[in-house]
Amino acid sequence: MTLTPSDMLCFALHSAAHAVHAAYAPLLQPLGLTYPQYLAISALNATDGLTVSQLGAELRLESNTLTPLLKRMESAGWLTRSRDTRDERQVRLRLTDAGRSLAAQTALVPRAFAEKTGLQQSELADLRDILAALRDRLKPAKA
Repeated sequence: MTLTPSDMLCFALHSAAHAVHAAYAPLLQPLGLTYPQYLAISALNATDGLTVSQLGAELRLESNTLTPLLKRMESAGWLTRSRDTRDERQVRLRLTDAGRSLAAQTALVPRAFAEKTGLQQSELADLRDILAALRDRLKPAKA
């Protein structure tokens, strides 16, 4: 049996990811944020002082992708990168006052995105959990 893309789970996931990014763009553009920057700001707002490797693990990004992103965010004045005083091999990330202010401005983004989906909160939570379980089966997080 030959499948067309519209019959394939991989295509549904791929096209949904593109739609999600497109839906976030008008929510983040007024704040001057890209989607990856939004994720990084959100993670650091939840746990300031993460190391680059901890943030990479949380966002599932390799350092060669994350480092340029963080450099741009530092240049924008949203975060600082500094060597850990206990282990100089580690770089700690901390939001600046401007970064914390930006994080506060993103508070309405999740609700605005949820409204765009037309799904109930319980449906969104179920979908998130199913997708996270699939992701973890296909590519477990690095320890």
